Amino acid sequence: MAIVKYNPFRELRTMQEQMNRMLDMAWNSEFSEEMREGTWQPAVDIYEDEDSVVIKAEIPDVDQKDIDVRIEGNTLTIKGERKHSSEIRKENYYRVERCFGQFQRSFSLPQIIDQEHIQASCDKGVLTITLPKKEEQTPKQITVEVK
Repeated sequence: MAIVKYNPFRELRTMQEQMNRMLDMAWNSEFSEEMREGTWQPAVDIYEDEDSVVIKAEIPDVDQKDIDVRIEGNTLTIKGERKHSSEIRKENYYRVERCFGQFQRSFSLPQIIDQEHIQASCDKGVLTITLPKKEEQTPKQITVEVK
């Protein structure tokens, strides 16, 4: 039996080679363009006041026609797409830090939301969705007769 000297870096090299192979596969796959461009989700603030719940999402450079806000059951979904300007060629850029492409955010709505009167508006790159609360039903007092 041959004695082999322990080399801790051998395992690290093997792991690095495996990671390199995995990244090469990812870069050369059908999802490679999406991975290079990056995926993004707009930042969202959600707050509540006496009359409504308000959702504000940052969506600069997203055309109104590319925004879809819908409710299915008790889930509010915001979908959209920020398109990269094709007017400027990629080789003319010095730096690209913003992400482009499709996005989707979903939120569970509480039972107190009046789904018939939801409003959405977009101003200065901020999508504001106002979710009004239902009128509070006051508890009905039932008198108990004593016999």
